[in-house]
Amino acid sequence: MRRLDNIDIRLLRVFVTLVEAGGFADAQIALNLSQPTLSTHLAALERKLGAPLCVRGRRGFQLTPFGEATYLATQKLFADINAFEERVGQHNGQLVGRLRIGIVDGIVTNPALALQHVIGRFMENAENVYIDLELGTPYALEQAIADGRRDVVIGPMSQKAPGVTYVAIHREPHGLYCGKGHSLFDASSASLTREAIGKALFSVRGYRYLDDLYRADHPRATGHVVQMEAQVMMILSGRFIGFLPRHVAESWVRQGLMRELKPQTYQFQSSHFAAYRKSDDSRPIVRSFVRFLSQHAGQTRKPTSAMKTA
Repeated sequence: MRRLDNIDIRLLRVFVTLVEAGGFADAQIALNLSQPTLSTHLAALERKLGAPLCVRGRRGFQLTPFGEATYLATQKLFADINAFEERVGQHNGQLVGRLRIGIVDGIVTNPALALQHVIGRFMENAENVYIDLELGTPYALEQAIADGRRDVVIGPMSQKAPGVTYVAIHREPHGLYCGKGHSLFDASSASLTREAIGKALFSVRGYRYLDDLYRADHPRATGHVVQMEAQVMMILSGRFIGFLPRHVAESWVRQGLMRELKPQTYQFQSSHFAAYRKSDDSRPIVRSFVRFLSQHAGQTRKPTSAMKTA
């Protein structure tokens, strides 16, 4: 193998993206590179390292044993480079390095959780920070913190992962909704009985399957989504009822396309946390971002009526 100083770091980043994307198709999208260009970069890295990194065939994309070892070593290398940048930046009184953030979807319209505001303020004094932002389910994000793929994640976490610090950020109000055209949309409040709700087709969020059924006292799910936007589409179809954060539903309600069903009965609040590894507590870039996040959520918090908490 050639000396490390002859290996282009950019080629290693392409390789890591390829591995984490699980193959060429998704890596092309992530890197905005054509398949021939991606193959050329991989071949160049293999020539520099002196051995094949992966096998492509009928079984799909697979790493060779050398590829597995290279991937693990590259992860360690990038972590060390990031730590070096942070230490040098700290010495100069600057925030420097890569900050990998994960957050649940469907929060861009939530004033307390929308990261566009937090990132804007954070970057005023952190121009040399590289932001890597990813959406995911609560479970996937918590796994990403535990195995070191994300530095800070935000969402309704389980608060059970060992070695992880959880900071309470926000309690997000939810309601049960139907869309225009649904049999319950124009029904009187008196006719919105538990029996009527129980007979309606019900779309649940896959990562909160049993929770959604319990909250609606519903016998079974007849639809399944993961993203909030998908839930919006299910409800707007006029065939399903389902839970949504109120800030997501309110614009559709104003347009007369959604209705909240029995708010006092089915409303609840989902508790959101910022989570990061306890071993990163001394990292200025992580501490600073979580502080900005907590401050912003606190400033936008409004008094609300008593609600059930998830």
